[in-house]
Amino acid sequence: MIEKLVIANRGEIALRIQRACRALGIRTVALYSEADREAKYVKLADESVCIGPARAADSYLNIPAVISAAEVTDAQAIHPGYGFLSENADFAERVEQSGFIFIGPRAETIRLMGDKISAIKAMKKAGVPCVPGSDGPVTGRDKEIHRMAAHIGYPVLIKATAGGGGKGMRVVHTEAALLNAVVLTKSEAKAAFGNDTIYMEKYLDNPRHIEFQVLADTHGHAIHLGERDCSMQRRHQKVVEECPAPGLSEKLRHKMGERCAEAARKIGYRGAGTFEFLYQNGEFYFIEMNTRVQVEHPVTEMVTGVDIVREQLRIAAGEKMPYRQKDIQWRGHAVECRINAEDPKNFIPSPGRITTWHPPGGPGIRVDSHVYTNYFVPPYYDSMIAKLVAFGDTREMALARMRIALSEMIVDGIKTNIPLHQDIMNDAGFIRGGVNIHYLQKKLEL
Repeated sequence: MIEKLVIANRGEIALRIQRACRALGIRTVALYSEADREAKYVKLADESVCIGPARAADSYLNIPAVISAAEVTDAQAIHPGYGFLSENADFAERVEQSGFIFIGPRAETIRLMGDKISAIKAMKKAGVPCVPGSDGPVTGRDKEIHRMAAHIGYPVLIKATAGGGGKGMRVVHTEAALLNAVVLTKSEAKAAFGNDTIYMEKYLDNPRHIEFQVLADTHGHAIHLGERDCSMQRRHQKVVEECPAPGLSEKLRHKMGERCAEAARKIGYRGAGTFEFLYQNGEFYFIEMNTRVQVEHPVTEMVTGVDIVREQLRIAAGEKMPYRQKDIQWRGHAVECRINAEDPKNFIPSPGRITTWHPPGGPGIRVDSHVYTNYFVPPYYDSMIAKLVAFGDTREMALARMRIALSEMIVDGIKTNIPLHQDIMNDAGFIRGGVNIHYLQKKLEL
């Protein structure tokens, strides 16, 4: 097992990784920017290293600083968490070239799945269903682009191959708007990702967002931990997630889950990963793979009893997974609300000092958070300050516990989106289950 590990991240995921390491007897090194000097995980770590000023580009995204911190502390491994450098293939490569263990897949796997065109090709080869599309970059003359869109059928979606988080994509409903959309998306992609390669696929107008969690070790074993429904989104950003997906049959879960596990085996995947799909009219369509731990991993942990971060660490250390597919059982239901420091009406970030922090408790309640009373929420990073998870024997029980937990949660000094979550938990459509990815955005626009 690894003896000392650098946590190359911040916030709740840094604390989550730290807890998993402590349970395994792994010493931790917390990296922090000047803005995070007073963070809880910094105080609780065995060692801590300041790697730069507040701006992420000068600290959490500074690859030489991260690797230097691992060198000076004699660490053996680096865990990137999610966001920041977690899906940066160059970083993963530099980590391993420097003699450290990267807690995640190999650099070539990150590159393969980070480019959406190569990812789609790999998934088709592995037998995973994909959205009908261009099967490659959109290039060539205007007539060829028009012919491609007509073959796919309007509306179509123009997407940046290096995009993510809802950036670098544009829906086109008519032939007249196509070429302008192509030019604009290429320009946006170049500015945002340094890569203007785009592709085209069929736009699904009423899909749900369902993703499958997989684990794969270095001994050729891969399993799936079932699915999560992440359809409650605002501007392509997830707000509420749940496990399992409402209305999905056990037969379909195993069918798609095994396809994902088999795909992980075929691409030589290592660690925890998530296959994301659009689900419409009983059919799944692959959209991308996240080659890291997901923000919403706790709902899967609650339902399966598998500690995903612990398994990441064991796999990276070269151990065989202690699970086979037959060992995985799904019990009950879990829901997660992302609690953000933002105005619940206009969604403007609300950094500042938390004067009162009172998290909820009770049966089935889990709070993953790095904040505390008198903690200052910095304005430089993502606005999420906590993940509130409710578990119950049934979905109805999980939702009831979440309503109680939200009513108990007190965060004073800043604004949060708790009122939005309370509204969602009492929404008739959400309570029925199975809403599509446009549901919340349309609700907010009423």
